[in-house]
Amino acid sequence: MRPQILFPVVCLIGLSGCQTATDGLTTSAAPPEITGPAASAIAGDMAGRFAEQAGSTSTPIRLHKDTSDFAVALEAALKGWGYSVVTEDKATSGKDAAKPIELAYSIASLDGQVLARLSTDDLELGRAYSITNGVAVPASPLSLLKRN
Repeated sequence: MRPQILFPVVCLIGLSGCQTATDGLTTSAAPPEITGPAASAIAGDMAGRFAEQAGSTSTPIRLHKDTSDFAVALEAALKGWGYSVVTEDKATSGKDAAKPIELAYSIASLDGQVLARLSTDDLELGRAYSITNGVAVPASPLSLLKRN
């Protein structure tokens, strides 16, 4: 192959792995070992970063129904930032009611750290946390993806 053709082919092969799935949000999940103060610290930090990026609190947030410590802490943290939070079994009523923003989350333990992610159709936030003696502290910078 000639060098002028080789470069674009190599670039296309490299970029083919950079696609993001757009077929909807994942279901929300939190492992049972993330409890108490660690769940509250992670939820509070992620809700604050979400509020900074998402802006307006006039649109309600819809969370998947879950009874994990993280889900309860995330709902409380979002309400603390002024968001109205509904679960999937509660519908907004009235013809003027704003359509809720679907917010999915995931928490996963990996290599001694906890990886947390919040996702909407337009925004994804992620961060790693270290948990020591039940206390969670950020172990990485915030990862941010905004979609148009």
